[in-house]
Amino acid sequence: MQLGAELRRRDQATRALTLTLSFAGGPQWEKTRRMVEPSGHEDDLRLLAYQLMDAAGLQRGRLTGLALRGEDLVAAGQVAEQLSLDAARQARLVAESAADRIRARFGPGAICPAATYRNAS
Repeated sequence: MQLGAELRRRDQATRALTLTLSFAGGPQWEKTRRMVEPSGHEDDLRLLAYQLMDAAGLQRGRLTGLALRGEDLVAAGQVAEQLSLDAARQARLVAESAADRIRARFGPGAICPAATYRNAS
């Protein structure tokens, strides 16, 4: 998720997400939800984004645009870190940090999900 990577690059966290959907013919739908605690981590942002998409109740409308925006940004240093007993989440956070360092050194396309890589030949 590019939003999470950009927030972490800027040392920021978001307290809320806003999803804006544009439909054919001009109407727009917008919904904002606050997070339980400020975050810039992809897992937290993805979960809230999915909740916003579910709230939209999309069925057959022709979607022409989608925007996800972080609202009420704070400095990442101001966010309290809760100790976690969830080893899987902790491993994802460590991997996310390593991926951020790789992208900073080798560029944004240096690491991404395996399903998005193209065949080299």
